[in-house]
Amino acid sequence: MTVSPPRVYVSRPLPAAAMERLARHTDFEVWERQEVPPPREELLRRVARAEGLVCLLTERVDAELLDAAPRLRVVSQVAVGFDNIDVAAATARGVLVTNTPGVLTETTADCAWALLLAAARRIAEGDRYTRSGRWRSWELQLFLGRDVHGATLGIVGLGRIGAAVARRARGFDMRLLYYDPVRRPDLEAELGVEFADLERLLRESDFITIHTPLTPETTHLIGRRELALMKPTAILVNTSRGPVVDQAALADALRRGAIAGAGLDVFEAEPIPPDDPLLELDNAVLTPHIGSASVATRTRMATMAVENLVAALRGERPPNLVNPEAWPSRRGG
Repeated sequence: MTVSPPRVYVSRPLPAAAMERLARHTDFEVWERQEVPPPREELLRRVARAEGLVCLLTERVDAELLDAAPRLRVVSQVAVGFDNIDVAAATARGVLVTNTPGVLTETTADCAWALLLAAARRIAEGDRYTRSGRWRSWELQLFLGRDVHGATLGIVGLGRIGAAVARRARGFDMRLLYYDPVRRPDLEAELGVEFADLERLLRESDFITIHTPLTPETTHLIGRRELALMKPTAILVNTSRGPVVDQAALADALRRGAIAGAGLDVFEAEPIPPDDPLLELDNAVLTPHIGSASVATRTRMATMAVENLVAALRGERPPNLVNPEAWPSRRGG
């Protein structure tokens, strides 16, 4: 008797290597439009018969979706973060949730540094100025920025990515402060980072880079009060999750010159609305959530997500299981 391969829905096209692996092990459907996610109604309709879902941060996986998909066994997220997934609701229904940790650490750290340097040296402003035809002569005081070497870098969240950022900072001979709910003596010794509470870090740092997950406790962790503590010459970088920063408060601080600049790869609403005040500010460097967007890393992320999915559909424990408490119930089902 021939056993049909499990049905899977994929919410966005994946790199070829991942799609080929999916094709070998599943009967899958994919939303073909790369630039926009599937409409909610389409997503609910497609998952109704699916045993597996491969999704991005743009898909809301909540009780409604899980109830619409009674055959669903695994949700495989192509990302490290999973704040778009109601993990408790999935666990209650015996649905496994997986993610792709570790693989994007170094690439995202590179992006944080790209934003930091671009904001410090006003690279985006200089690029726009050069292309506009306004550049007439070398000027002594044209686009004066901030020195990075020898400055103080404050790292909010010393996990994998925060530690990778710290390692890069040593090449710039920077003083390193970090704030994290869990103190890391091992990394303090290895990287020469000094623990500080958040208020002290904000007051003393020339550059602040955020690498914390989005939780109820970290939502608007950086708000009006925290921005007011920063130096007027300071630059804020965020490659974690948009809601960690109060975006309206940040735009106001940048507009008033309360801080010197910002480099943002993530936003409270994505894509950023066309009327958002940040778009009018020259001292904000803005990128469209591309922290992990190298060819090699995005391919590894997608391949890892497919490997997680295939393992779960085979009845094996996935390598990167977010909710291990769901494993026995699904296994026993």
